[in-house]
Amino acid sequence: MSDSDTTELSKRLRRFAAHEAAGHSPLYEHLAARAADDPDVARLLAAASGADAHPTLLLAAAHRLIQAEPIHPLSRYYPSLGGLDGVDADTWPLFREFVLERAERMRGLISSRFTQTNEVRRAAVLFPALAAVAARVRGPVGLLEVGCSAGLLLGMDTFGYHYQCGGEQLVGGPAKAAVGLHCALTVSDDARFPKLPKKVAVGARVGLDRDPVDVSDEDELAWLEACVWADQPDRIRLLRTAAAAQRKVRPELVAGDAVTDLASTAARVPADLPLVVYTSYALKYLSESRRAEFLAALRELAAERPLWWIAAEEYESSLAHVLPGHDALSYAHTARMVLGTVSWEEGTPRPLLQAHATPHAQRMTWLAS
Repeated sequence: MSDSDTTELSKRLRRFAAHEAAGHSPLYEHLAARAADDPDVARLLAAASGADAHPTLLLAAAHRLIQAEPIHPLSRYYPSLGGLDGVDADTWPLFREFVLERAERMRGLISSRFTQTNEVRRAAVLFPALAAVAARVRGPVGLLEVGCSAGLLLGMDTFGYHYQCGGEQLVGGPAKAAVGLHCALTVSDDARFPKLPKKVAVGARVGLDRDPVDVSDEDELAWLEACVWADQPDRIRLLRTAAAAQRKVRPELVAGDAVTDLASTAARVPADLPLVVYTSYALKYLSESRRAEFLAALRELAAERPLWWIAAEEYESSLAHVLPGHDALSYAHTARMVLGTVSWEEGTPRPLLQAHATPHAQRMTWLAS
């Protein structure tokens, strides 16, 4: 590969360390920052193409291989495997040696897999937006998640929600939910947080992904776990809990393209159901032109049936497509997820900015009235 390609991969790793992992994952911040300065390790990402060559894929591939060798000394830095050591002078040398000794296996995973986090906590950001749509519909809705991975978020109406807002706790979802989510909530001045129902009537749940994950397959579930940041084992436990709960409420998962297969997948949701399409950190894996094509495909669907698009997306991926006209918004790097709902009136998108949140939804600020 060319020097310019290596430079681009290094830039991605450096940006991930500084803007995504910093303040959230000391282990991944350290590993990504060191990988950015190590061409031999950075070039492993070249086995992926385009937007798929994301630093999380490199780290997930390493995580998966360490899962298979839990007695390796590197595992002591991986809380997901019971490791208790923090980052020290040996962390990077052990990691570098580990991945380079297994370079072919690393490239095999990186070339054949995608980052598929299925972050269950993001349901705490999506659910208030879904509740607002359900309150308008006053009847069953059909759910369609694009970029669904294993489709765990398609069960978000079955989760329990606890929002800590100052000294008040706001509760939604079923009282005895198997999956319980907690989120610190701030409601901005003049904003109004939606009333949270105990139940949202869902008539259909369909997921679209280029490579859907079957969580009943232990190897596939292990890959999902590997995509979770290794020093955040609570997220892995939550993923396991949601995967077990999915056995009772199984969505239909469709393999296909987010743009060209959107209409045929939406047709699997009965036409008499208002359609709620939602995405969660999916736009970042589409090129700029494909994002525009995705929005155009949604507009065509909205001309045929009532449709809302709920988007919980990375800030940079959101402005032009989810929230046009909000280019002046600025958030601290600790709150880089934007929540918006788009509806259509006579073909014209009507975007509503609703909230911003931390990437893994531990905290959210509600902005909409």
